[in-house]
Amino acid sequence: MDRSELVELLSPEGLRLLDSLPEWHAKTDIVAAVSDLRRQGHSPSLVAAVLTQSKLRAKARAKFGEFAPSMLFTEAGLEQATRLRVAALHAGRFARAGIRHVADLGCGIGGDSLALAAVDLEVTAAEADEVTAAIAAFNLTPFEHARVLHTTAEEVHLGGIGGAWLDPARRVTSGGRTRRLADAADYTPSLDFAFGLADRMAVGVKLGPGTDRGVIPADAEAQWISVGGDVVELGVWFGAVARPGIRRAALVVGDQGADELTAAADSEDAPVGPLGDYLYEPDGSVIRARLIGDLARAHGAWMLSDGIAYLTGDTAFQSPFAQGFRVIERLPVDERQLRQALRARDIGTLEIKKRGIDIDPAVLRTKLKLQGAASATLVMTREEGRHVALLVERLPRDPAQT
Repeated sequence: MDRSELVELLSPEGLRLLDSLPEWHAKTDIVAAVSDLRRQGHSPSLVAAVLTQSKLRAKARAKFGEFAPSMLFTEAGLEQATRLRVAALHAGRFARAGIRHVADLGCGIGGDSLALAAVDLEVTAAEADEVTAAIAAFNLTPFEHARVLHTTAEEVHLGGIGGAWLDPARRVTSGGRTRRLADAADYTPSLDFAFGLADRMAVGVKLGPGTDRGVIPADAEAQWISVGGDVVELGVWFGAVARPGIRRAALVVGDQGADELTAAADSEDAPVGPLGDYLYEPDGSVIRARLIGDLARAHGAWMLSDGIAYLTGDTAFQSPFAQGFRVIERLPVDERQLRQALRARDIGTLEIKKRGIDIDPAVLRTKLKLQGAASATLVMTREEGRHVALLVERLPRDPAQT
């Protein structure tokens, strides 16, 4: 979206038209929608703008829930925006620390600023891109104690502000295409600037969950967060918003609440042993935080193989930090023999999970030429260094942990 498109969208006519549109659905007939709006006398540019926003609002419901229909977005801004449920956790840290004024430096479309303002914190948000800053200002209109500056993070005057939140830009757009930056040194603002603010105030920095752990300062709390099984971010916390004695944390957010595993440092891996009656797949946040060893010891489990994030044991347990499977039997690793074994068991639908073995599950599934009425889960991995194929049955999860 360029400036002229935004100006037209933010006009009284543009906002009225946008709010009058029916909710966007995947089956919406875009050609018919365009034709109808053009017949009403609206310009091609405004029609394109409101339909784009309608589509983005529908997509944004997954992150912003009931707030999405009253917000504006850009495609890139929505993609990088923090889920409102997670943003509320960020805001809670600042509020519990007694910080009353927070700078959101590189606020994007204003998702985190919205959460901060919603808990009655004063917010000074800054965004370098003019269009994105205007969209953030629109989204924060309901909050009198929030303001948006069109400026870079480095240029914001921080006098009198007690805390800062930063979500450095990890993507660049060029020629209409957006690409992810692989090197954290290329983020905007830089990590040197972001982490350096910790000498002056309480600071939280959002990074991608796969960020090189080498960039995490030794004195910071690093918290990996997963939502619905997907690891969505790494939060790096300093000062009053970092918890004493905690340097590693895995937070699992589900429909019924959140559970957290914490430690003062990376945990030592549990010993490796033979396959037990049960197999456990740790949540991605636990793996990223390197707390698999602590999880194993808490439940009397052990590692299936060095460097492989599967646990095993002879006792069934339920945990928000791992999905359990009952081991039914071992199957041949050889592709031809495996195909025969699955056919003999009438398996026609197969979930394939793999770790530590070089296969493409989609390609393997095609080669297996599955036929049958039964469904099953197959785990391809290593046991004490040897390749194994395991037919397993998923254990039910406690509804309170999902």
